[in-house]
Amino acid sequence: MIYLSSFNLVSDKSEFVFLSNPYLPTYHLTVYPFKVFPDKGLQLISFSDITIFSGGNGSGKSTLLNIIAEKLCLKRDSLFNKSSLFDNYVEQTDYKLTKLNYIDASNFREVSRIITSDDVFNHIIQVRKNNKDIDLMRGGMLEQRLEYKYNPDTRPRSIDFEDEESIKRYRDSMEMVKTSASKYIKKHLGFNERTYSNGENGFQYFTEAIKPGGLYILDEPENSLSAEFQLDLVEYIRAMARAYKCQFLISTHSPFIVSMEEATVYDMDGDPVTECKWTELMNIRLYHDFFMEHHGEF
Repeated sequence: MIYLSSFNLVSDKSEFVFLSNPYLPTYHLTVYPFKVFPDKGLQLISFSDITIFSGGNGSGKSTLLNIIAEKLCLKRDSLFNKSSLFDNYVEQTDYKLTKLNYIDASNFREVSRIITSDDVFNHIIQVRKNNKDIDLMRGGMLEQRLEYKYNPDTRPRSIDFEDEESIKRYRDSMEMVKTSASKYIKKHLGFNERTYSNGENGFQYFTEAIKPGGLYILDEPENSLSAEFQLDLVEYIRAMARAYKCQFLISTHSPFIVSMEEATVYDMDGDPVTECKWTELMNIRLYHDFFMEHHGEF
């Protein structure tokens, strides 16, 4: 399903006119993201169900995805640092969506989002924090329960029926004494989130965040994922694109991701930037040459 059919970056001429404006404030330390794409010959971008941007560090692929996400007002979990002229650049871009019926259009806006490495790392950290907090509260509850059960003098002796806190303390003390520790903790705390590895938590984040009928911009999703989980993510992306009306725009260095047969691949290191076969990418050629050099060791 193609929701975003094309995107127009700011032309070289428009950039020149904007940056030549004598009323442009002089306090800007950088004109970024102006001057990034004209030298690459990149202005009009066409998209397929899965569109991949691959290139070296500093090639502009993450910048491009952030520009598109901001123009479309897509949801994001983690904030990113904008340059002082970033919004000025975004205002001058343009895009074309396919004609959607009311239901598709409504769902598209609701579920579409950009997912960055920061989102995944923050999720991994949050899972660890949640489990640590639960462990601390569990220890306190068990200690309190033992105190109430074996030292009756510590239990609340009276209830102030006009005070909700007093009622709650009394009820809690009775429940702690009468209920087994496991049942009480399960009811009030639940269980720890299963202790996954970073890779498992990262993959889980993608499967929970990507829902049917949306446009998903993934900025280097391979970060924190092992080769095995990268292959799992590839299959998940392909399934969501084929069967669940999802469109993907992806920046990546991963040979597993960039090699998806269905994908349109842009070489961000090209001059000019053009569509290409994934095997033509410089990054992939380096992988190829490295493994060919060492193939006798396998």
